Amino acid sequence: MSSTLRLEEKQQAFAELREVKTILAAKGWFPATSGNLSIRVGDFAPEQFTFAITASGKDKSVNTPSDFLLVDDKGQPTETTGLKPSAETLIHCEIYKATGCGAIFHVHTVFNNLVSELFWERKSIPVEGVELIKAFNIWDEEAQIEVPILPNYADIPRIAELVQDAIVPRVPGIMLRKHGIYAWGANAFEAKRNLEAFEYLFEYVYRLELLKK
Repeated sequence: MSSTLRLEEKQQAFAELREVKTILAAKGWFPATSGNLSIRVGDFAPEQFTFAITASGKDKSVNTPSDFLLVDDKGQPTETTGLKPSAETLIHCEIYKATGCGAIFHVHTVFNNLVSELFWERKSIPVEGVELIKAFNIWDEEAQIEVPILPNYADIPRIAELVQDAIVPRVPGIMLRKHGIYAWGANAFEAKRNLEAFEYLFEYVYRLELLKK
């Protein structure tokens, strides 16, 4: 890959991340600098790839020239930089390896935290017959899905090593308990669509549980 092409792809990835970051920040989905976004850059290979990711500790409601950086398949910066990648970059690495996706978006919201705790013993969040399941290209009548929940260990590598076995092929997301959802797609458009669908479904599930009491 030529340096010119890499620069163009890097700039495009950063621009896409900036646009998505602005939209999701307006929804209040990045409280207290939480959350992270990434987009694959260039050719994809299961064991060797590059992706752009949000820098750690940034206020995502503000756009600056130092919001993103490039990292490799081990989560290490590919260029000299004073920026630090998100602490959860290793989780992104494992999702890219396991799924071959093109973008991963992670947010912390009240509803995704609540349902992750509500269904923790089940280890998955059940959703049944809700129209927005179709956002995941699941067209079964009265479709049912289970969104996997993983433990939220302080040691990120412990979480990362669980990712591959937790992924359900037709469900483009995994939850960390009382932490947040990782949603992915073939590109930024799909990842954003899937993320928004998950958040709608989580709110639905939580409110439905309240009505049952």
